[in-house]
Amino acid sequence: SFCPSGISGSSAGLSWARVCKECGQQHEGPDSHLYEYQDEVDDELVCHICLQPLLRPMDTPCGHTYCFHCLSNFLKEQDFCPVDRQRLQLHQCRPSSLLVRNLLDKLVVTCPHSAECQQQMQRCELQPHLHNRCPVFKRLREEAEKRKRPSWNELKGRKGDVESSGDAKHSATPSRNHTRDQPEPGLINPAFEESEEDNTPLRSSLVAEANVVELFRDEPEEELGLRIVGGKDTPLGNIVIQEIVRDSLAARDGRLAPGDHILEVNDVSLAAVPHSRAIAVLQQPSLLRLTVMQEKGFKIRDHHNPGTVLQVTLMKSQRTEPLGIKLIRKSDESGVFILDLLSGGLAAKDGKLRNNDKVLAINGHDLRHGTPESAAQIIQGSEVRVNFVVMRPAEAPDDGGSGRAARRAPEPQYFRRRSTYMKDPPGGFSSQEKTVSLKKEPRLSLGITIAGGRDCRSRLPVYITSVQPIGCLHRDGTIKRGDVLLSINGVDLTQLTYNEAVSALKAQTAQSQVVLRVIQTLSEDPEDDADAANKDELDPADDLRDDGLNWTPLWTRWLGLPSHMHWCRDIVLHKTNSESWGFSIVGGYEESHGQQPFFIKTIVPGTPAHFDGRLKCGDEIVAVNGATTVGMNNSSLIPMLKLQKNKVTLTVVSWPGSLV
Repeated sequence: SFCPSGISGSSAGLSWARVCKECGQQHEGPDSHLYEYQDEVDDELVCHICLQPLLRPMDTPCGHTYCFHCLSNFLKEQDFCPVDRQRLQLHQCRPSSLLVRNLLDKLVVTCPHSAECQQQMQRCELQPHLHNRCPVFKRLREEAEKRKRPSWNELKGRKGDVESSGDAKHSATPSRNHTRDQPEPGLINPAFEESEEDNTPLRSSLVAEANVVELFRDEPEEELGLRIVGGKDTPLGNIVIQEIVRDSLAARDGRLAPGDHILEVNDVSLAAVPHSRAIAVLQQPSLLRLTVMQEKGFKIRDHHNPGTVLQVTLMKSQRTEPLGIKLIRKSDESGVFILDLLSGGLAAKDGKLRNNDKVLAINGHDLRHGTPESAAQIIQGSEVRVNFVVMRPAEAPDDGGSGRAARRAPEPQYFRRRSTYMKDPPGGFSSQEKTVSLKKEPRLSLGITIAGGRDCRSRLPVYITSVQPIGCLHRDGTIKRGDVLLSINGVDLTQLTYNEAVSALKAQTAQSQVVLRVIQTLSEDPEDDADAANKDELDPADDLRDDGLNWTPLWTRWLGLPSHMHWCRDIVLHKTNSESWGFSIVGGYEESHGQQPFFIKTIVPGTPAHFDGRLKCGDEIVAVNGATTVGMNNSSLIPMLKLQKNKVTLTVVSWPGSLV
């Protein structure tokens, strides 16, 4: 086996600070992981540089495969392939196929702490084993924690919770928690209250795991497809994934989910950094290694059966025979669904697949975030046997509408509306109005590009995406990218759709006198405002070509807007008596910050809030059942949410997370 010499299974002399949180061994450098393989490994799966089984395998154009770490180090010094010496640069190489990565993931390894833990597992299972099951790893972490006390509760922001069994959480404390030494104040948690019916603490069944997810950008500018909220300068504290953009790099990878807390990126801790700094770290080119804390939901109770997982094998009479399945995507859920089985076709005759089944995998290829096109390619490329894994939705019970299918009544057309709930922004965020009065040639353009509008997905006010270096506003210098438009010549722009705003701006710009009022949001994070300023100083040619089109404000840019600019929506959740709503909240009155708005901090898989799908991490709760949350503290909002046995109406304001 490839057990490196000098490494025994004894844990003596190990320390939490020095042990690798991924492979459990001590080694030089962040990437030179060491594993103890059980069996001889096929030569095809061995790197020609380090002579170990491949880690993050990369294929060269000349047909050789190396570990990413080995190859990138080699190409820092040389410019050729180590085997055939053909000219080579790293950007020409591509991650190996899913098949090769799966074969490597399935190699059997032994836990490195074999003196006390004799477990064997697939290589991809070692890291979850270390973080969630290995007694030696747990002991090392607990010893380190005793010396430096911040716990998972604080990291996730869960003080003042109905804390019935924190142990389930401590088993998932991730590596290197650089959290503040004081627990965060003002945290409440209606996700995890005890059930009054049967006195089983629902908390105890919550499972969270620390996992490492690696994403590789083919192009340095490529978006990962994550929308991010939170940061130490916001009430959320942590960096949290708000949503995953469909068909993006992260969606195709399939391992990250909304609600995951990002703890580290390439060994840089995000536990105590402001939002803008975290976004900068996530925008690094090429390879990103994310350490994330993922809620796995409630292990016991299955009230909310999302469906049944079935395995179906279809046998083609010859390789080219079509299966007779129509596949589609849905607008409200990622993944691939069966729309129809063609009558007389192979699948219809077999009779096991049904319309509306969600395709989770075909022949071992994960399609939870796949596309109909990629599914069709796998089917066409398969031999005669095609193995499907599908999720079949649970049948809706006929009990007057408590089943999932009956949950979402059609909402009135104008479910999003101007908010009438007045409140202050979170501590550290504010805004100021600016007015510019210009005399200009009637046909001369203002030289700004805009985006937003109350018809866009997030119902945003109209904002400026660029100030062109040729217009009169650029010379004046008052108006900046990211400013939100209030009015032009007295015409209110705050409630208009995008096209209405464009028409109003064109009509008023034809005048020789223009008075433009805007609002600029401010933050105490100097990097946030510096970031905005620097971006306005871009090379003019660069700005015109690119940034006016693609620039979007950071999530924190919206937090300082006054509440009369907010639009809100009502989200009605339903549950059974013994269930938990499935979300946790941060905010309320705090000694240090005064009155803070309430934000959604986590959403737990398998709960009403998760199944409903509209509530997002980072949403601000402005009212519950029509009563404003302003002036409330935790001790008044917890009982209010607990009292709602089967139905609650949350009025929320939702800003789009920062895109990376």
